[in-house]
Amino acid sequence: MAMLTLRPSTPTISGHKALEIAEMDAAPVYEDLSIYRIELLLENDGWHVAFRIKQPRMAGGGPHYIISAETGEILSKKYYQ
Repeated sequence: MAMLTLRPSTPTISGHKALEIAEMDAAPVYEDLSIYRIELLLENDGWHVAFRIKQPRMAGGGPHYIISAETGEILSKKYYQ
């Protein structure tokens, strides 16, 4: 019989903390994060943090992260420039 692990209904890591983790990782690479609009969503696999360019006509893009809602570990990151 397979065991199921259920996520707690309240994440250990807050959305604010997940955003802080993503910003700390992205700042050395992107320097100016003020040009991005930030999307933050809690999904089954963790916090999804996406930095999207505010100006639609600008080329490139910002980083995208998946951060564990339990530990704060960066599970996935993609840099778009």
